[in-house]
Amino acid sequence: MGGPRKEEDEVEASRAPLMAHLEELRSRLIVTLGALAAGFVLCFLAAEAIYNFLLVPFETAARQVRGEDLQLQLIFTAPLEFFFVKLKLALFGAVIVTFPILAYQVWAFVRPGLYKNERLAFAPFLVAAPVLFVAGMALVYYFILPFVMSFALGQEQAPSDGRASIQLLTRVSEYLNLVTTLTLAFGISFQLPVLLSLLGKAGLITSQTLIKSWKYAVVGIAAFAAFVTPPDPISQIFLGAAMFGLYGLSILAVKLVEPKPEAEEETA
Repeated sequence: MGGPRKEEDEVEASRAPLMAHLEELRSRLIVTLGALAAGFVLCFLAAEAIYNFLLVPFETAARQVRGEDLQLQLIFTAPLEFFFVKLKLALFGAVIVTFPILAYQVWAFVRPGLYKNERLAFAPFLVAAPVLFVAGMALVYYFILPFVMSFALGQEQAPSDGRASIQLLTRVSEYLNLVTTLTLAFGISFQLPVLLSLLGKAGLITSQTLIKSWKYAVVGIAAFAAFVTPPDPISQIFLGAAMFGLYGLSILAVKLVEPKPEAEEETA
């Protein structure tokens, strides 16, 4: 008689925390979706201004190649192309703008299940992740995009000696695709030190392992850069070089956070 009753009580006891977690998850999702919706509306209202801001690297490159008296021209070849570009830009901007809110909601949901020392261990990585993502975005905006567009504009051909004029006319959607692809590729790739440091903190890898595996890392980085970047060698080379530098930085970071050997702990 007591056995079935006891099992029912245990089921009810476990159901209560589960429902509480589900309710908290729902509230976190509501806040997250609300923040994304608000960010989407704001970014859509300012979509043209944001797009013009993203055009600055292109304008800089065009002035260097074509001269100072430049009127940069982009085109769209479908009636609603620029409208859908604004929608895509608004969604992309909303994710970037509301990322701190999204990250906090994830952290607030998992924080109760962590011990105090685990929370303190994760704190530096929570700060480093957005900082490195912004660093990757800045590298794209101030260096990679001007260089890539300068190279592209350098392929133009002026009409002379009977030669035809060959001029770059970029579609608004193609330029946005280039910007978003490079931004995400570099922003995500710059998380490499955070990811490897977390693995080192957990004892899954060591700095010596990373040093011994540098040849395999070069091959993996080259394959990753070729996969996530547009099909041009310039952005692939830049991303590969940046990631290899981050790999070296990751070795130093892992060496700082990896657990000490027992022998060192005893002598300390």
